[in-house]
Amino acid sequence: MDQPTERNRLDEEESPYLRQHADNPVNWQPWDEQALEAARDRDVPIFLSIGYSACHWCHVMEDESFADGNVAEVVNENFVPIKVDREERPDVDSIYMTVCQLVSGRGGWPLSAWLTPEGKPFFVGTYFPREAKRGQPGFLDLCRRISDSWDSPDDRAEMEHRADQWTSAARDRLEETPDAVRGSAPPTSEVLERAAEAALRTADRQHGGFGSSGPKFPQPSRLQVLARAYDRTGREAFREVLCESLDAMVAGGLYDHVGGGFHRYCVDRDWTVPHFEKMLYDNAEIPRALLTGYQLTGDERYAEVVRETLEFVERELTHPDGGFFSTLDAQSEDPKTGEHEEGAFYVWTPAEVHDVLDDETDAELFCARYDVTESGNFEGTSQPNRIRPIDALAEEYDLAEAAVEQRLEDARDALFDARAERPRPNRDEKVLAGWNGLLITTCAEAALCLGDDAYTEQAVDALEFVRERLWDDDANRLSRRYKDGDVKVDGYLEDYAFLARGALACYEATGEVEYLAFALELGRVIEVEFWDADRETLYFTPESGESLVTRPQELSDQSTPSATGVAVETLLSLDGFTSDDFESIASAVLETHANRLESNAFEHATLCLAADRLEAGPVEITVAAESPPEPWQDAFATRYVSGRLFAHRPPTDDGLEAWLGELGLEDAPPIWAGREARDGEPTLYVCRGRTCSAPTHDVETALEWLEGDDPADAPF
Repeated sequence: MDQPTERNRLDEEESPYLRQHADNPVNWQPWDEQALEAARDRDVPIFLSIGYSACHWCHVMEDESFADGNVAEVVNENFVPIKVDREERPDVDSIYMTVCQLVSGRGGWPLSAWLTPEGKPFFVGTYFPREAKRGQPGFLDLCRRISDSWDSPDDRAEMEHRADQWTSAARDRLEETPDAVRGSAPPTSEVLERAAEAALRTADRQHGGFGSSGPKFPQPSRLQVLARAYDRTGREAFREVLCESLDAMVAGGLYDHVGGGFHRYCVDRDWTVPHFEKMLYDNAEIPRALLTGYQLTGDERYAEVVRETLEFVERELTHPDGGFFSTLDAQSEDPKTGEHEEGAFYVWTPAEVHDVLDDETDAELFCARYDVTESGNFEGTSQPNRIRPIDALAEEYDLAEAAVEQRLEDARDALFDARAERPRPNRDEKVLAGWNGLLITTCAEAALCLGDDAYTEQAVDALEFVRERLWDDDANRLSRRYKDGDVKVDGYLEDYAFLARGALACYEATGEVEYLAFALELGRVIEVEFWDADRETLYFTPESGESLVTRPQELSDQSTPSATGVAVETLLSLDGFTSDDFESIASAVLETHANRLESNAFEHATLCLAADRLEAGPVEITVAAESPPEPWQDAFATRYVSGRLFAHRPPTDDGLEAWLGELGLEDAPPIWAGREARDGEPTLYVCRGRTCSAPTHDVETALEWLEGDDPADAPF
């Protein structure tokens, strides 16, 4: 029988990243039992290459090595080459990236790892050039040396010993839980303030963000910590660092000033030049942080960027039926050279701006405002950065400020139209459940904060898309990926947790109980598949899923929020609506990892938010009405209320009976019980810190109570 490794099998895959490599002479295999069995049968190492479709250096390594026939001959003969899309298989990526970071102190993509046939790593790295240069070993020579060592009994024994050690270290880092702290108390809200204090210490007070050098990453979870710590303490420095970071991100090159949306990160300290890929998760979590900043400050620029970003997502990352695609590539074809270059779609020269804008003053205004210069800031071209204020331009050009703003808006529109004629970056059109959950949450929160029903529709359409295509009602199981009708990969904790939070946000935005019911279903599967009662933790992979060399947890925030942190906080929110004891699971997880949070709160921002939520309790705002009056929505939209939970219910208990049936409950949970509309009018019931106000028809009275004043004029 033919070995599967005798040909490249990636043409059978739907992942755009894997299909990009389907015509390589390397006989790539997907991560599946066929490939793993082939390594055992042939008794050769696995060469594992992990990346994603928008990864610039992944493309470089492909061009240099994987498309080269001589390299392919060596790899095919001596290894089973496996290619993994990290966005489809974050579990596989987490294990081998952890080893890479433990061994080398750094990580990144492409991730290159050589494994025993049992999947244990013995050599790891990231990008390797084809030939040795700048202190890096050449990929071709490295493959030959590893193969020779594998064939030497003494060297192989050493490699296998190293593989055992590294696998054990990965298990210690990813899987194990600290027995000594279980059964103690969960961490208190002090870890939230500790994380915020760490943010102050590492904040770049000159350029915004965190760290004194590049690259600069958005870190939206840390910004949420600063916001909640400011709300808890009133300490102005927390608010200042939050705003300095948001201001830097919306003014600098991280943001696409012509077309909206955020790039992945900036390569420099002052946020000038981005790594140009656009990821769905960044365009979910950064706008969510901006909504928080808008509620805390009233700065309309934050709201404006949220609107522009969600418009970008609607235009460029939305499936015709409602779900959200994953990424836009960093590279596109440069019209002048015909080569694929990073950033080619986004950058400008002054001559290009002048060619598009007929009016000389308009062109000069745009170049001055957005730092488009002859010398450029990126390889002789300019990535727009908003550097000159409107008032300075108005004075220099002897124009009214309103006239300058209108001219710049018209210029951006014209440049956007001209840019649309350029070759576009490739789009990864797989729909991932978890990443969709992140953006569903942001759209629903934008609907509440900005008062625009279009965002509600955007959120609900995406939730329905994911539910129809990736949720199996009969089995109560969620799959991770949808692509052109193909469904693949069992859902991970992040898929369930992020989507449950998104479904709950849709319930808050719409008052429709079906979205709450779906969030509860997802929460129950989290308990069944990811909760380990013996170790009192939540694992990233499902109990019924594939067995790997270790079973990872995801406790710290990475490019996306901690799956465990989001799961814990979402379970705490859902606990008030069900007879399931979600709070005890959340509390136990926080107890298990208390030492981790107390010793390194900054790296566990989302878990710190969850710990604060557990101690402080939610701010429950029960709305007994067919639909909340518009003044109520407007009043809450403009205020930051940390831990806020809108608990809609029908105005009468008769109407509530149908809801309870849909949720499978016999009795109304306390959040709804006895909370009918009074006097036939919409009624608010507000609870904070497990203490409740009197019911009221007046939203300002409710807000005064939330802000600490005694609502003496409450009518009941």
